[in-house]
Amino acid sequence: MPPGNRLEKLSGERTGQYSIRINDRYRVGFVFRNGDAFQVEIVDYH
Repeated sequence: MPPGNRLEKLSGERTGQYSIRINDRYRVGFVFRNGDAFQVEIVDYH
């Protein structure tokens, strides 16, 4: 994964989730379980 995509561990209401940047506006949010991604969603952060 390119470093510009910034894998981030989320907090607050999204504790347990991670996100990867698509661009400045959108992120892919997901939950990891046993090495697989679940509850995958595209989130508009602005």
